[in-house]
Amino acid sequence: MNKHFLTGLLTLLLIIGITTTADAQRKRKKEKEATVKPTPPKPKKGAIEPYSKVVTKEAKTDEGLFKIHFVDDKYLFEIPDSLLKREMLMVTRIAKNTSNNRSFGGQKANVQVLRWQKKDKKILLRVVSHKIVADEELPVHEAVVNSNFEPVLFTFPIKAFSDDKTATVIDATELFSTDVKALGLPEYVRKGYKITRLEANKSFIDSFNSYPLNIEVRHVKTYAASAPPSNSSTGTVSVEMSNSMILLPKEPMKRRIFDERVGWFTTSQTDYGSEAQKSEKVTFLDRWRLEVKDEDLEKFKKGELVEPKKQIVYYIDRATPEKWRPFIKQGIEDWQVAFEAAGFKNAIIAKDPPTKEADPEWSPEDVRYSVVRYLASPIPNANGPHVSDPRSGEILESDINWYHNVMSLLQGWYFVQTAAINPDAQRVGFKDEVMGELIKFVSSHEVGHTLGFPHNMGSSSAYPVDSLRSATFTKKYGTAPSIMDYARFNYVAQPGDKDVAMMPNIGVYDKYAAKWGYRPILDAETAEDEKETLDNWILEHAGDSWYRFGHQQAGGVVDPSSQTEDLGNDAIKASTYGIANLKRIVPNLIDWTSEKGENYDDLKSMYGHVISQYNRYMGHVSSNIGGVYENYKTSDQEGNVYAHVDKKHQKNCLKFINNELFKTPTWLIDKDIIGRTEFSGITERIGDLQVKTLNNILDLGRMTRMIENETLNGYEAYTLIAMMSDLRNGIWSELRTGKTIDTYRRNLQRAHIEKLGSLMTAKDVKKSTRQSSYVKTTTVKVKQSDIIPVVRGELNRLKRDAQRAAAATSNTTKKYHLQDIAKRIDAILNPK
Repeated sequence: MNKHFLTGLLTLLLIIGITTTADAQRKRKKEKEATVKPTPPKPKKGAIEPYSKVVTKEAKTDEGLFKIHFVDDKYLFEIPDSLLKREMLMVTRIAKNTSNNRSFGGQKANVQVLRWQKKDKKILLRVVSHKIVADEELPVHEAVVNSNFEPVLFTFPIKAFSDDKTATVIDATELFSTDVKALGLPEYVRKGYKITRLEANKSFIDSFNSYPLNIEVRHVKTYAASAPPSNSSTGTVSVEMSNSMILLPKEPMKRRIFDERVGWFTTSQTDYGSEAQKSEKVTFLDRWRLEVKDEDLEKFKKGELVEPKKQIVYYIDRATPEKWRPFIKQGIEDWQVAFEAAGFKNAIIAKDPPTKEADPEWSPEDVRYSVVRYLASPIPNANGPHVSDPRSGEILESDINWYHNVMSLLQGWYFVQTAAINPDAQRVGFKDEVMGELIKFVSSHEVGHTLGFPHNMGSSSAYPVDSLRSATFTKKYGTAPSIMDYARFNYVAQPGDKDVAMMPNIGVYDKYAAKWGYRPILDAETAEDEKETLDNWILEHAGDSWYRFGHQQAGGVVDPSSQTEDLGNDAIKASTYGIANLKRIVPNLIDWTSEKGENYDDLKSMYGHVISQYNRYMGHVSSNIGGVYENYKTSDQEGNVYAHVDKKHQKNCLKFINNELFKTPTWLIDKDIIGRTEFSGITERIGDLQVKTLNNILDLGRMTRMIENETLNGYEAYTLIAMMSDLRNGIWSELRTGKTIDTYRRNLQRAHIEKLGSLMTAKDVKKSTRQSSYVKTTTVKVKQSDIIPVVRGELNRLKRDAQRAAAATSNTTKKYHLQDIAKRIDAILNPK
């Protein structure tokens, strides 16, 4: 065979083989590709995914207002479209804290209205304000909306839609895991702890719970802090925050318009749609929604008592000691008599909470429940805040914060105010029945706050002082017409006044106020339609002091008939009785506070309570000097709203202070008590008492009101010069009598000169920037007023009198003291 032919044949076979192999490979590849599904492209970052990809089979779901899904360490909200744009109230609390200061566990930190809104591929969480409003039908409504733009609190990318497209899924984790200040510690706490940042690696979400009308979130926040309240070595502070988000009613409750003649906690709006020729502030009551059942309307109209559609229910915290629970409950249900005046029976009830086994999700932070919270705190107090719908004033829930050490405060008050006539109080550590009654009293007072009632500090001044010594009177009416006053315990009653009541009860004013605020006015369609009826209810009792509301005062007392801790209509008489009882208590203090084997801590504490109570009496009396009574009225009522305290009474009040306090109260200086409780300090303590009252009398606002009184009323007024003369004659009586001046009096006289000297350089008192009916500031332009000339005249007079008396005395201490007084006055009048 030809060599070339063989080579060509081999080459041809090789080519055919390669081609066949390649064809086979391509065929196999096509067959393989036909059986393999193509890999889909990766979704773009932030793209909306199918529901099953986001809410996987591994998700743990809690159904309620929103579905909450927990998957891959994320908390997903599934928000129904029906709830978008609905308003929700977010209540933020400090649920647990590492310290026992004022930012205690259970304290409300913030309340705001929120709205969920869909925009493009995001969900916005916006903060809603109801401060300014206008009817949607009016042209001005558009302007109100434009000037009330809702800020965005947080934005969330939409993760998925539900399969039926009626709900939107977002990842809500960062809303609670990051430092959103509106949902965390309030600013004043941050400043106090000197917080700089959130420690994200030490912060976490503890729980999410969804209920039919609200969502509860617990999250632990750890902050870097240079002034933590405890465990300072860590440089951090950890708190557990609670956020309760409640769906507000679709139909707001009908408002009831506020009237300052009846005390009430309120909510306000500025209405630009008012027919008045200006924007009008509309203020309405904060109150529970108490409504008559449809089937009971005819009974109600006939005056029969009916149960409301929905009762007010308070639960007692599981942490509350068993023995105190019945008393707290009774304090709550005592208010039933007030609601009977409003036409309802069993309107308010107390319950024990369900056990953990019966309802493991029951929580006192859940806004569906109003709870008396028992807090492990040394704070000697209790308070009763509430949460209300800003659109209507409807109270949605409230929590009474009950601190363990309120009992120590009650014990001190009850001891010094009643032990002189009350054997039950003549010991430290009361019997459970006695302490229980005191707890019931505080419970009722705090419940009153949660029902909408503020302090009525004018209530106790309605009763004649001597009526408080009558068993018949006090058993029926208590110590004041309102339990919302600080009319604590009956310090007026004297030995021999048997069976007198020791404390207030739900009184005449409380029943009247409950009727005024809660009784439905069935024939009124709007809040405005109710006003005539409400006004008539007030006018029925116009001029009757038992039905008077006297505002609590902050920053100094202007109206002496609305003071805290006072009793009766005559401060001099009531305080005289009170001091007589303190004089009976002091000699018995050692016996009544001593136990074998115990130290003198109780003696020291009760002696301090005696001094504090004595100081209160001095304040009650001295505040009448330069005082102005305030009695709220409308223009259709006769008489003035404001009236200066009677001249003679003011003068007698200063006489009382001169005799009882500025003349050394030697009865209060008990050597046996001092020898058991302190190595030094009584001189300064008596001096502090005297100086505090002296400063109260020589207050710039008080003196300015006296000048104004003289300007308006002439000789009918107790003038500033007359007061200064009476004060000088009392404090410096030894300059006329030639008597020796004891240590306490020398200190008081130097304090008098110091105070007069400070008035010579005092700064003006400007109108308070705090817009509140609690604050009554008397503005003073010191250099333009008569104050400096009068003070200068007093200093010159005292200098002459001191020099003359120094020359006439042979007592070395008195001489040196008076010579020093003259030098001090020189330094004030002729500073270098």
